[in-house]
Amino acid sequence: MKRVQSRKTKSRIYVCHTFYHVYVAVLKEMKLVRETSKTMYQKADIALSSVSTDFEHLGDRLTKTGIFQNVIALDEKREDFFPELAKYRKNYKNILKHMINRMIFTKKLAKCETPYMEVIDFAAYEDIYVFCDSDPIGYYLNYRHLYYHAVEDGLDCLKNLDDAYVANHGHFRLKTWFSRHNLIFIMNGWGKYCLDMEINDRSVVPTDCPRFVEVPRKPLERTLTPEQKKQMIQAFIEDADALMQQLKPSQEGEAFACFLTEPHPVDIEARKRVCLDVLAKYCQGYRVLIKPHPRDTVDYEALCPDAVVLRGRFPVEVLNFFEGLHIKRAVSIVTTAMNNMDFVEEKLNLGASFWDAYEDPEKHAYNKKAGLALADQ
Repeated sequence: MKRVQSRKTKSRIYVCHTFYHVYVAVLKEMKLVRETSKTMYQKADIALSSVSTDFEHLGDRLTKTGIFQNVIALDEKREDFFPELAKYRKNYKNILKHMINRMIFTKKLAKCETPYMEVIDFAAYEDIYVFCDSDPIGYYLNYRHLYYHAVEDGLDCLKNLDDAYVANHGHFRLKTWFSRHNLIFIMNGWGKYCLDMEINDRSVVPTDCPRFVEVPRKPLERTLTPEQKKQMIQAFIEDADALMQQLKPSQEGEAFACFLTEPHPVDIEARKRVCLDVLAKYCQGYRVLIKPHPRDTVDYEALCPDAVVLRGRFPVEVLNFFEGLHIKRAVSIVTTAMNNMDFVEEKLNLGASFWDAYEDPEKHAYNKKAGLALADQ
């Protein structure tokens, strides 16, 4: 694909929607620092979008580390912020009417977002990296005819749900043709102005896209310098000493089991039952750690007063950079981040079917409904 050349005055920008996105952006930028001569290296900018995550004081800590040139707050809006768009999101059995509505929605959403996006001059960047381009930024960049690199939303997240395919599996080829001609927009490598889609491991993704590019994350972690590991901790952990104190055994021979929560099921009471059942079945005999998902709002300290709840919102991968940390067992439902926890001896991923007892299985059987293999089979 040919890139249209225009005047570029800045190097790179990473558009992030979650703490994990920022983590990967930092890994990518630190790789460039190691591999580029000081005379050639130009710092990138990073944008923290508030559309789905409250980053709290992360922006201030990132600024102090000096990893990026500019840390920019992006006030991206959800589509329901614009009630006039709702009528174009209705589903119709008539494919022609459905596609016409999608074409109108695609352009109108981008136009509505424009006043909030213009805080950043995206056209000035040589490279734009977008995590989760299904958010309005993807619509906006395609509307502006600006090329960008898509990056997977979470580690191996397409294994559990490739929303590009699942949300468009009816008449998929037709819809992707429309997207490649910028008439509608489909995320994860199918937009006309998406140059490529970075994924960690091609072998675990049950779908295909010609723009998938495998960029493993683990080598980016293993090659961090001691100083870069220190910077990573400074960026994400407000009080590293207090966190390490939580992770110390209270007595000799004490072993930890850690449960990584999810923001699912949506029903909070069901989510509480999931936690209590997981702890009862898989964490007996251990001192229990609970690492809440950044978007999980359950008060786990009140729910599980005997457990150690890891305070602070940070990607769990950052714990890899603490010396001497060891956890005997980690348990998750579908959190792929657990696979990247080098300090864990035994890892149990229970799979999405674990939720079947707590909510209608159809609510989380995305791949099955789209005719794809289930991730936990």
